[in-house]
Amino acid sequence: MRLILVDHPTPQRRNFYPLALSRPIWELRCGMTSLGEKLFDRIRPAEVACFLPPYLAEVWRQGWPVNDPNSLSGADLLVVDARVKATSLPKLDEGPSRVFLDTDGEILAARIVQEDLAKLGADSIDALLLWAKQNLPTTDTKLPIWNYIWELILANPAQLTEDFRTAGRSGIDTEAKVEEPSAIRGSRSDIFVGRGAKIHPMVVLDAERGPIFIDVGAEIHPFSRIEGPCYIGRNSILLGAKCREGNSIGPMCRIGGEVEESIIQGYSNKYHDGFLGHAYVGQWVNLGALTTNSDLKNDYSDVRITLDGHTQIPTGSTKVGALIGDHTKTSIGTLLNTGTYVGAMTLLVTSGKLLPKFIPSFAWYLNDTISQGTGKAPLYATARMAMERRKCPWTEADEAMWNAVYEITAEERENAIERSMRRT
Repeated sequence: MRLILVDHPTPQRRNFYPLALSRPIWELRCGMTSLGEKLFDRIRPAEVACFLPPYLAEVWRQGWPVNDPNSLSGADLLVVDARVKATSLPKLDEGPSRVFLDTDGEILAARIVQEDLAKLGADSIDALLLWAKQNLPTTDTKLPIWNYIWELILANPAQLTEDFRTAGRSGIDTEAKVEEPSAIRGSRSDIFVGRGAKIHPMVVLDAERGPIFIDVGAEIHPFSRIEGPCYIGRNSILLGAKCREGNSIGPMCRIGGEVEESIIQGYSNKYHDGFLGHAYVGQWVNLGALTTNSDLKNDYSDVRITLDGHTQIPTGSTKVGALIGDHTKTSIGTLLNTGTYVGAMTLLVTSGKLLPKFIPSFAWYLNDTISQGTGKAPLYATARMAMERRKCPWTEADEAMWNAVYEITAEERENAIERSMRRT
C-alpha cells in the first residue's frame, strides 16, 4: 500500500501559520515526532508520496515523490490529509475502497484499491479526490483533525507521554555519559538518555510527573533542571535551563532561561534568561537575552490570536503564548504579549514595551513602528549565515520558496505597516 500525504493549498492552511508558511503541515511537531512521522508509524506503508503547495515542493523533496501524478497509480492507495490525527485513523490496509469526509463534505482520508484506480486514470490529486468523493462509498466514522497551530501546543504534554510509551525505550545508553553528582526524581524507567548524550554534573532529571527523552548527542550543562514530560532533540544543548514540563525541543537547539509547555521546531537559539511559555517557535530563530512572552492574561480569560492581521480567533484556552515563524530574530528585552503572532523572516528591536499582538512576515519592528526595513536581501544574507553555521546550505530553492512566502504575506504586511504608520 502506498501512503499519499496531502497538504492542500486551501484557506485552512492559514490556521497553521506562521509555521506552515515554510513547511508542509505534516512536518509540524507535537510530542517527540512530527505529525507525518506519527501517520507513517500508524499506517506502516510500503511506499510514501506527497502533494503540497507548489512553492514548497523543491525545498521539501526528501526522497519521496512530490506532486507526481505517477504516484497515483500502480498500487492500493491510502490518501490522508495531513491534518488528520494519527491516533484516530483506523487500519485501512485491507478491504474495499471507501472515503472519510469532514463536516464540509471534503475528503480527509480515502482507501482506493488498485482496481478502482484503473477505472479513473487520474492525472492530478484534485481529480482523484473529486472522483473518489463522487463514486466511492463513505463511512460514518468521523476523523478528528488538527484545526489550529495552537492545538499542537496544548496537546503537547499528553502527546509526549504517549510517544515515550510508544518508543518503548528507557535507561541510559552505554555510549552516553552521565556525570556525578546528578539527581533523578521519579522512576528511572521514565528516563531515556541516547547514544553520545552528555549530562554534566549538577543536573536534575525530574520524571515524577512525566517521562524524559534525551536524544542522541544532546548535552545538558550544569544547573539545568528538566521536568517531564519532555523531549530534548538530537545535538541540542541546555545551558543551565529551567526546562519545565511539556516541552518538545527539536534538533540542534541552544536553550537557556525558563521554557514551559513549548515546541521549538529545531535549529533555534534561546541561549539566555527570559521566559518562553506555551509557544511554538520555528527554525533558525534567535531569541535575544531576556526575550519573554506572556502566556496568561491578567483576567484569566481565554486567549484570542490573530492569524491574518485583523480577525481574532478564540483558542478556547487560558494559556497560549507566542507563535514565531522561521528565521525571526528578537533583540534583548523583547516582550511578547499573550497570544502574539510573529511572522517569519521578521526582526524585532524593542524599547521595553509590549509588542503588538500581530507582526507580519518580512517586517521590522523598530522604534515602536512596523516597517519594511531594508527589504529581503539583508534577511536572506542573515539566514544564509545562520544556516551555514550549522552546516546547512542556503539554496536557490530556499530563496525561491521565501520569495513566494513574501508574496503570500504581502497584503497582511502592507496593512500592518499602514496601521502602524497611522498610529505614529
